[in-house]
Amino acid sequence: MGIRTPELLARIDIPRQKLYYLEQKGFIKPQKTVIGDKEFREYSEEDVKKIEYIWKYLKKGFKYRIAYEKAMEELSNPQLNLTKKENPS
Repeated sequence: MGIRTPELLARIDIPRQKLYYLEQKGFIKPQKTVIGDKEFREYSEEDVKKIEYIWKYLKKGFKYRIAYEKAMEELSNPQLNLTKKENPS
C-alpha cells in the first residue's frame, strides 16, 4: 500500500494543485483506489522520490518539464548526490 495524498503533502510540503499538475502532465502515476464512492490516490515510494526531486527543482525556479528532466537525471545517477569518500589505507 502506498502513501495517500494528505500524508504525501505533509511529508513533502508541496501544494496540492502542483502535485495534481505533475499527475496531469504524466510525470507521476499514482494508483487510484475506490473505497465506497470516494477515489483515493496512493503514491509508491518511487513516485514520492520523483515528487521530492521535482519539487526541489520547481522551488529553484525551473519550469515543470526541466524540473522533471533534472529530477530523473539525478535519480538515475545517484552518485551525483554522494560526496567523495576517502578510501581506507
